[in-house]
Amino acid sequence: MKLVISAYSTFMPEGLFKNGSPFYENQTGADFNDFSKKAYRYMNLGYAKFFKMDELCKLAFLSAELLLKDKKLQITEEGTDIALVLGNKHSSLVSDMKHYESYQNRDEYFPSPAVFVYTLPNIMMGELCIRHQIRGENSCFMMDEFQANFVYQYVHDLFEHEQYNYCITGWVDYSLEDYNAALCLVEKSIDGNKWIATFEPDFMNLITARYG
Repeated sequence: MKLVISAYSTFMPEGLFKNGSPFYENQTGADFNDFSKKAYRYMNLGYAKFFKMDELCKLAFLSAELLLKDKKLQITEEGTDIALVLGNKHSSLVSDMKHYESYQNRDEYFPSPAVFVYTLPNIMMGELCIRHQIRGENSCFMMDEFQANFVYQYVHDLFEHEQYNYCITGWVDYSLEDYNAALCLVEKSIDGNKWIATFEPDFMNLITARYG
Protein backbone atom coordinates (compact mmCIF):
# COMPACT_ATOMS: atom_id res chain seq x y z
CA MET A 1 0.00 0.00 0.00
CA LYS A 2 1.35 3.39 -0.99
CA LEU A 3 0.87 6.17 1.55
CA VAL A 4 1.43 9.83 0.79
CA ILE A 5 1.78 13.10 2.68
CA SER A 6 -0.82 15.51 1.38
CA ALA A 7 0.11 18.42 3.68
CA TYR A 8 2.50 19.30 6.47
CA SER A 9 2.84 22.16 8.91
CA THR A 10 5.60 23.36 11.18
CA PHE A 11 5.46 25.73 14.14
CA MET A 12 8.69 27.03 15.66
CA PRO A 13 9.86 30.29 17.26
CA GLU A 14 10.44 31.70 13.76
CA GLY A 15 6.76 31.27 12.86
CA LEU A 16 4.18 29.01 11.27
CA PHE A 17 4.88 27.30 7.96
CA LYS A 18 2.67 25.28 5.61
CA ASN A 19 4.19 22.82 3.15
CA GLY A 20 7.56 24.53 3.60
CA SER A 21 6.30 28.07 2.88
CA PRO A 22 5.86 30.84 5.47
CA PHE A 23 2.27 31.25 6.64
CA TYR A 24 2.69 33.64 9.58
CA GLU A 25 6.18 34.66 10.64
CA ASN A 26 7.23 35.82 14.10
CA GLN A 27 8.99 38.92 12.85
CA THR A 28 9.20 40.61 16.24
CA GLY A 29 10.62 37.60 18.07
CA ALA A 30 7.62 37.50 20.44
CA ASP A 31 7.56 34.82 23.11
CA PHE A 32 5.28 31.82 22.63
CA ASN A 33 2.31 33.10 24.62
CA ASP A 34 2.23 36.39 22.76
CA PHE A 35 2.92 34.94 19.33
CA SER A 36 0.42 32.09 19.68
CA LYS A 37 -2.37 34.59 20.46
CA LYS A 38 -1.40 36.66 17.43
CA ALA A 39 -1.35 33.55 15.25
CA TYR A 40 -4.76 32.47 16.57
CA ARG A 41 -6.25 35.87 15.68
CA TYR A 42 -4.49 35.89 12.31
CA MET A 43 -6.11 32.56 11.50
CA ASN A 44 -9.52 33.91 12.61
CA LEU A 45 -10.44 30.64 14.29
CA GLY A 46 -13.29 31.57 16.64
CA TYR A 47 -12.59 28.78 19.16
CA ALA A 48 -12.67 30.45 22.58
CA LYS A 49 -11.48 27.32 24.39
CA PHE A 50 -8.06 28.00 22.91
CA PHE A 51 -7.40 30.64 25.56
CA LYS A 52 -7.86 28.11 28.38
CA MET A 53 -5.33 25.66 26.95
CA ASP A 54 -1.79 25.24 28.24
CA GLU A 55 1.16 25.97 25.95
CA LEU A 56 1.56 22.40 24.69
CA CYS A 57 -2.08 22.21 23.64
CA LYS A 58 -1.93 25.63 21.96
CA LEU A 59 1.13 24.53 20.02
CA ALA A 60 -0.58 21.34 18.81
CA PHE A 61 -3.89 23.10 18.19
CA LEU A 62 -2.49 25.83 15.94
CA SER A 63 -0.26 23.36 14.08
CA ALA A 64 -3.23 21.11 13.35
CA GLU A 65 -5.40 24.06 12.31
CA LEU A 66 -2.80 25.07 9.76
CA LEU A 67 -2.26 21.48 8.62
CA LEU A 68 -5.96 20.98 7.88
CA LYS A 69 -6.62 24.48 6.58
CA ASP A 70 -8.36 24.24 3.18
CA LYS A 71 -8.38 20.44 3.39
CA LYS A 72 -11.65 18.59 2.89
CA LEU A 73 -11.29 15.17 4.43
CA GLN A 74 -13.68 12.44 3.36
CA ILE A 75 -13.99 10.90 6.80
CA THR A 76 -16.85 8.79 8.04
CA GLU A 77 -19.51 10.34 10.24
CA GLU A 78 -18.17 8.27 13.13
CA GLY A 79 -14.67 9.74 12.65
CA THR A 80 -13.11 6.32 13.17
CA ASP A 81 -11.06 6.27 9.95
CA ILE A 82 -8.66 9.02 11.00
CA ALA A 83 -5.89 8.43 13.53
CA LEU A 84 -3.59 10.70 15.52
CA VAL A 85 -0.03 9.53 16.32
CA LEU A 86 2.47 11.97 17.84
CA GLY A 87 5.90 12.03 19.44
CA ASN A 88 6.93 14.30 22.28
CA LYS A 89 9.99 14.72 24.51
CA HIS A 90 8.97 16.90 27.45
CA SER A 91 5.47 15.51 27.93
CA SER A 92 3.36 18.08 29.87
CA LEU A 93 6.31 19.07 32.07
CA VAL A 94 5.66 22.82 32.04
CA SER A 95 2.11 22.38 33.35
CA ASP A 96 3.32 19.66 35.73
CA MET A 97 5.78 22.11 37.28
CA LYS A 98 3.15 24.85 37.56
CA HIS A 99 0.90 22.43 39.41
CA TYR A 100 3.75 21.22 41.63
CA GLU A 101 4.72 24.77 42.57
CA SER A 102 1.11 25.63 43.38
CA TYR A 103 1.04 23.34 46.41
CA GLN A 104 4.61 23.77 47.70
CA ASN A 105 3.84 26.85 49.77
CA ARG A 106 1.52 25.66 52.55
CA ASP A 107 0.73 29.25 53.47
CA GLU A 108 -0.56 29.97 49.99
CA TYR A 109 -1.85 26.53 49.09
CA PHE A 110 -4.04 26.99 46.05
CA PRO A 111 -3.70 24.35 43.31
CA SER A 112 -5.63 25.38 40.22
CA PRO A 113 -7.92 22.84 38.50
CA ALA A 114 -7.33 24.80 35.28
CA VAL A 115 -3.61 23.88 35.50
CA PHE A 116 -4.08 20.37 36.89
CA VAL A 117 -6.26 19.31 33.95
CA TYR A 118 -3.29 19.77 31.59
CA THR A 119 -0.83 17.62 33.54
CA LEU A 120 -0.96 14.79 31.00
CA PRO A 121 0.16 14.91 27.35
CA ASN A 122 -2.89 12.97 26.26
CA ILE A 123 -4.96 16.06 27.08
CA MET A 124 -3.29 17.54 24.00
CA MET A 125 -4.51 14.56 22.01
CA GLY A 126 -7.99 15.00 23.42
CA GLU A 127 -8.11 18.65 22.44
CA LEU A 128 -7.25 17.75 18.83
CA CYS A 129 -9.70 14.86 18.75
CA ILE A 130 -12.53 17.05 20.02
CA ARG A 131 -11.77 19.86 17.61
CA HIS A 132 -11.46 17.63 14.52
CA GLN A 133 -13.90 14.86 15.48
CA ILE A 134 -11.18 12.21 15.52
CA ARG A 135 -12.42 9.00 17.10
CA GLY A 136 -9.84 6.57 15.79
CA GLU A 137 -6.49 5.57 17.27
CA ASN A 138 -4.76 8.35 19.19
CA SER A 139 -1.35 7.80 20.76
CA CYS A 140 1.41 10.03 22.05
CA PHE A 141 4.87 8.42 22.44
CA MET A 142 7.60 9.85 24.63
CA MET A 143 10.94 10.03 22.77
CA ASP A 144 14.24 11.77 23.40
CA GLU A 145 14.22 12.66 19.73
CA PHE A 146 11.88 12.04 16.84
CA GLN A 147 11.98 8.34 15.84
CA ALA A 148 10.92 8.46 12.20
CA ASN A 149 11.30 4.74 11.56
CA PHE A 150 9.16 3.81 14.55
CA VAL A 151 6.44 6.33 13.71
CA TYR A 152 6.48 5.32 10.05
CA GLN A 153 6.02 1.64 10.90
CA TYR A 154 3.32 2.35 13.48
CA VAL A 155 1.30 4.52 11.10
CA HIS A 156 1.79 2.14 8.19
CA ASP A 157 0.45 -0.73 10.28
CA LEU A 158 -2.67 1.28 11.10
CA PHE A 159 -3.44 1.71 7.42
CA GLU A 160 -2.48 -1.84 6.56
CA HIS A 161 -4.33 -3.70 9.29
CA GLU A 162 -7.04 -1.36 10.58
CA GLN A 163 -8.25 0.24 7.37
CA TYR A 164 -7.60 3.87 8.22
CA ASN A 165 -7.94 6.50 5.51
CA TYR A 166 -6.05 9.33 7.21
CA CYS A 167 -3.52 9.88 9.96
CA ILE A 168 -2.18 13.06 11.49
CA THR A 169 1.31 12.30 12.69
CA GLY A 170 4.52 14.05 13.72
CA TRP A 171 6.11 15.79 16.66
CA VAL A 172 4.81 18.35 19.19
CA ASP A 173 7.05 19.43 22.05
CA TYR A 174 7.05 22.38 24.44
CA SER A 175 9.57 23.28 27.15
CA LEU A 176 10.55 26.51 28.86
CA GLU A 177 13.63 26.65 26.63
CA ASP A 178 12.12 25.88 23.23
CA TYR A 179 9.05 24.76 21.34
CA ASN A 180 8.47 23.07 18.01
CA ALA A 181 5.88 21.11 16.13
CA ALA A 182 5.86 19.33 12.79
CA LEU A 183 2.69 17.58 11.64
CA CYS A 184 1.95 15.57 8.49
CA LEU A 185 -1.36 14.51 7.05
CA VAL A 186 -0.91 10.98 5.72
CA GLU A 187 -3.42 9.32 3.46
CA LYS A 188 -3.73 6.51 0.94
CA SER A 189 -2.54 7.25 -2.55
CA ILE A 190 -5.48 7.15 -4.93
CA ASP A 191 -5.95 8.46 -8.43
CA GLY A 192 -6.66 12.16 -8.50
CA ASN A 193 -5.59 13.14 -5.00
CA LYS A 194 -2.86 15.73 -4.62
CA TRP A 195 0.14 14.93 -2.50
CA ILE A 196 3.50 16.41 -1.67
CA ALA A 197 5.69 13.43 -0.94
CA THR A 198 5.62 9.72 -0.42
CA PHE A 199 5.19 8.84 3.25
CA GLU A 200 8.67 7.61 4.10
CA PRO A 201 10.93 7.96 7.17
CA ASP A 202 13.36 10.08 5.16
CA PHE A 203 10.77 12.75 4.48
CA MET A 204 9.59 12.80 8.08
CA ASN A 205 13.19 13.13 9.19
CA LEU A 206 13.58 16.05 6.82
CA ILE A 207 10.68 18.12 8.12
CA THR A 208 11.43 17.31 11.74
CA ALA A 209 15.18 17.84 11.35
CA ARG A 210 15.23 20.73 13.79
CA TYR A 211 13.39 18.77 16.42
CA GLY A 212 14.10 16.23 19.08
